[in-house]
Amino acid sequence: MPCSFRGSLETCAAFKTTVNSADGGSALRVYALRLGPGEELFSSLLSFVEERKLRAPFIITCVGSVTKATLRLANATAENTNEVIRLQERFEIVSLVGTLNKDAHLHICLSDKDGKTVGGHVLGDLEVFTTAEVVIGEAAELQFSREMDARTGFPELVIQRRHDEAV
Repeated sequence: MPCSFRGSLETCAAFKTTVNSADGGSALRVYALRLGPGEELFSSLLSFVEERKLRAPFIITCVGSVTKATLRLANATAENTNEVIRLQERFEIVSLVGTLNKDAHLHICLSDKDGKTVGGHVLGDLEVFTTAEVVIGEAAELQFSREMDARTGFPELVIQRRHDEAV
């Protein structure tokens, strides 16, 4: 039985999934930027979002390369936030996805010189090697925030309609 995605919070029993969505859709604003060698990607993206007061930003696409990265690997729980790795070599950015609100949640996949990949939750230190070409989207009529979810032990995404008229 398919789920209806109407309403602000609904549990889809057929899929055992919680869906948190604002009523209806939202217009999309698109921003493109390029970062150069030595710039820190994660903090640069957060600054970009903060300076423009974006309320529901997310990564549409990113290509480029980095020389450093600090990532948290999979299998984290509230009690055990899991292994953190600090990488220091040249990597291609294969994928960068996630939300960019104040409490950003980004995942990255990196490929080394042999094509081997590593990925995880971005903690920081994404130092650009040659370039980082990033396209950011903003759901213009929404706002993202995070609230602690007792089920996961982590602050999880909350999606709401913007309360101001400046959309």
